[in-house]
Amino acid sequence: MTEDVSRDDHRHMARALRLAERGLYTTDPNPRVGCVLVNDGEVVGEGWHRRAGEAHAEINALAMAGERASGATAYITLEPCCHHGRTPPCSEALIKAGVTRVVAAMQDPNPQVAGQGLAQLKKAGIETLGGVLQVQAEALNPGFIKRMKTGRPFVRGKLAMSLDGRTAMASGESQWITGEDARRDVQRLRARSSAIVTGIGTVLADDPSLTARVDADVEQPLRVVLDSRLQMPVSARMLALPGRTLVLTANDDAQKAAALRDAGAEVAVLAENQGRVDLSAALDLLAKRDINEVLVEAGATLCGAFLQAGLFDELVVYMAPVLLGHQARDLLMLPGLENMRDRIQLEITDMRAVGQDWRITASVSSQARGDAPLSRPT
Repeated sequence: MTEDVSRDDHRHMARALRLAERGLYTTDPNPRVGCVLVNDGEVVGEGWHRRAGEAHAEINALAMAGERASGATAYITLEPCCHHGRTPPCSEALIKAGVTRVVAAMQDPNPQVAGQGLAQLKKAGIETLGGVLQVQAEALNPGFIKRMKTGRPFVRGKLAMSLDGRTAMASGESQWITGEDARRDVQRLRARSSAIVTGIGTVLADDPSLTARVDADVEQPLRVVLDSRLQMPVSARMLALPGRTLVLTANDDAQKAAALRDAGAEVAVLAENQGRVDLSAALDLLAKRDINEVLVEAGATLCGAFLQAGLFDELVVYMAPVLLGHQARDLLMLPGLENMRDRIQLEITDMRAVGQDWRITASVSSQARGDAPLSRPT
C-alpha cells in the first residue's frame, strides 16, 4: 500500500464516516459502512449500508455514480468484502466498475476478509491505501470489531446517579434523577445497541419496556433478562411489545419456561456461577446470535458483577446536579474492594453536558478487562 495521504483523502473519508453513521441504528449484525466515489475531484457517488441483507455502501455509491465510477477513487470506511454472504463481494463490484484507487479507513476484522479484499483489489491493478481516519472508523463499530476479534460483544454499562453517587432513595424511588435531555440521550444509546440486558430485580421493581424510542428508523434491540430462578412474570410489559425478549436462566423448570414461551419470550438455560446465571456464558450466547453491542441497564448488584468480572468495556454515567443523601442507594455493589490496590481503574474518554446533567464516558482499564481497549478519537 502506498502511504501518500492527501488533505482530500481525509476530507472525503470524513464524509464517508458521516454517511456510515446514518446506519447507526439499523445495520446489525453488520458493521456501519459509508462510501464516497470521487472522479477528477468531483464526488460522483455516495452510499452507506442501511440494513443487513441489503446492498452494501460500495454498491449504493456505484449505483449513484454509474459510468462515472470508471477511473474514480473509492473512499470506504471499512475494507471491501471479498466473500459471498447475503450479497456478492464488493471488491469484485469495484473492479468491474473500473475504480482505479481504493482508500479504506481500516482493515475488516472479519476472518473471511481480513486484508484479502484489499489484496484482491491490488492484484487487479487498483491502487490501495489503508488507515485513513482509522481511529474514527474503529469508534463507529466497536461491537463488530470486538466480536470478530474475540468472539464477545462490546459491553457498555449505563448508569444514572446523583452528585453524591446515589441512584435512588432508600425506598427505591428513582424517577427521575436525570432530566429529559439525558433520558433522550439514553434512548439513542439503546437505539445503537444490539441488545439491552437487565436483571430480574429491575423487571420486578420497574416493569421496564426496554425499547429504543427515537425519531429515526431503528432496529429494536433484543431485550435480555437475566433471571436465575425464572421469576419473570408472564404479564411483564416487555412481552407485549414488538421485538424479541430473551430470558436467560439457570433454572430448568420446564413448566415455567413453557409459560414464558407462550407469553412470547425465548428462554435459554445457561450454566450458573454461585447460584446466578454465568455472565460470561450469557455474553458467549449473545455473540453466537451475532450481537455486536450490549447495553446493560440494571441495578447496582448486576452492574457491579459485570464490572468485577471484567466484562464491561465502557461505562456511560449520567450525573445529575442533585443530592440524595447517605441513606440512598449506592451506584454499584463492589464487594471485596478493601484497599487502594483493589480499586478498579477507569479512563475517562469523554465528558459533556447533556441538558442540566453531565454524561461521563469511561473505558474500563485493559488490566481490569484482560485485553487492550480499542483506540478512540481524540
